[in-house]
Amino acid sequence: MAADGQSPRPEDDDDSGDWDPFGKPLFDDPSARALSRVGVVDVGSNSVRMVVFDGAARSPAYFYNEKIMCGLGKGLAQTGRLNPEGKVRAFAALKRFSLLARGMDIHPLTVVATAATREAEDGPEFQAEVLRETGLKLHVIDGDEEARLSAQGVLLGWPEAQGIVCDIGGNSMELARIGNGKVGKRVSTPLGPFRLQQVSDDPKKRKAHIETILEAAAKEIRPAGDRVYLVGGSWRVIARLDMERRNYPLTVLHEYRMTPEGLTATLDWLATTDLAALRGRTGTSAERMELVPLACEVLREMIRVLKPSEIDVSAYGIREGLLYEQMPERLRARDPLIEAARMTELTQARIPGFGKKLFTFLQPIFSGVSVERLRLIKAACLLHDTTWRAHPDYRAEACFDNATRANLGGLDHPGRVFLGLALLHRYKNSRAGSRMEPLFRLLSETDVQEAEALGKAMRFGAMFSVGDPAQAGELRWQPKKRLLTLALTEDGVGLFGEVAQARFTALALALKAQTKIVLKAEE
Repeated sequence: MAADGQSPRPEDDDDSGDWDPFGKPLFDDPSARALSRVGVVDVGSNSVRMVVFDGAARSPAYFYNEKIMCGLGKGLAQTGRLNPEGKVRAFAALKRFSLLARGMDIHPLTVVATAATREAEDGPEFQAEVLRETGLKLHVIDGDEEARLSAQGVLLGWPEAQGIVCDIGGNSMELARIGNGKVGKRVSTPLGPFRLQQVSDDPKKRKAHIETILEAAAKEIRPAGDRVYLVGGSWRVIARLDMERRNYPLTVLHEYRMTPEGLTATLDWLATTDLAALRGRTGTSAERMELVPLACEVLREMIRVLKPSEIDVSAYGIREGLLYEQMPERLRARDPLIEAARMTELTQARIPGFGKKLFTFLQPIFSGVSVERLRLIKAACLLHDTTWRAHPDYRAEACFDNATRANLGGLDHPGRVFLGLALLHRYKNSRAGSRMEPLFRLLSETDVQEAEALGKAMRFGAMFSVGDPAQAGELRWQPKKRLLTLALTEDGVGLFGEVAQARFTALALALKAQTKIVLKAEE
């Protein structure tokens, strides 16, 4: 960051340099800068969490993230009041968060409270005490607003999401319809695990209770074989346990996708498995695991009633929804993956702005690919040099890890692995014997070959010319003839040395192509 707090800008990113179809960077837009660091606190029925977002406004990094499992809503359905021990823990957490925000110069710190605080008879008293002692104002939101904000959080990281968002907390569960970047019908239900603890000890009676509430909610939300997007800690734990059952190789929860049949198999497995042993294997807290059996009961009925086509996990929810709330419409429309890659290049690459030139130089090889593949190619070019500080022996692995495990929105699991594999081949010809090999099975053989070709194309283009490879030569690709031509300029002749020639040959081998070198001046 520059001394004045504004992000530096590559010289070539002027207003005439729009990079279609993704548009020009917005880092110098005042509305984007205003969102560069935003602090939010979510006072839920089970946990109290503070998150400070930083970086590119459309795809923020988690500058700070702290959670305390307070259990504010435990016993609420029975007593009508907040859990006394939970109040003490929540108050201590909020006092700490207010001091942390002051130390980070976060002002204002947005604090929202959900089901437990809004439903407890001593909720107003708790609000007043927090304001008096910490200076933090708790904005208590109703179920409809909670559903809306959670759905906006899904849209932050998943702009094309279409279906039903299901956000489970300790005392409530919200449903919201989303599509075309908008939030539609919302329903709030009393199906949080804390609430269900007070319903009955008889599983059959709980099942009937859950079924009745979900059937009524379905009449409001009108499911039609939609995707369901899961938001909330209990859902994330179940998804992590699904990964454990399947021996799934990538434990990133965001955009993890499950079939109704596969998830039902996991629910059956959990009903007969030692959860304490699973807790140790997955690093789940005791407080979270305690609620899993009841959350499983809700999820089983939800699959039956809503009949989803697919069940996807969103790591983004109400806190990200609060950030989305502050974004201008033109910023919401941007691609979160590309914006994150741009910011990473801007702050970590040796030559910020070169990724755009590299993409332009390589684009002839990838003409005719889908828009989805094109955005992965663009992201790879932006990220191709962002791990240059890593030791050369580990640079390829660092690239792969950064792509597959980074907090990136707008990127499914196969997309993560494709991006990681392309970046691995940016620094390394062979992937044989790689410790990442188990993850390669998330890709088809065709995808693996295309990722290798992209990596080797970047490997060649990035060193062919460190200024602008398009000034040194032009790539021409004839896929039917399997002919790769490099047309050299006068400068390009001098730049096309032994190493460049070897990397060009490696690219041709990845494309299963013959090569041809011509001089542009003689054409």
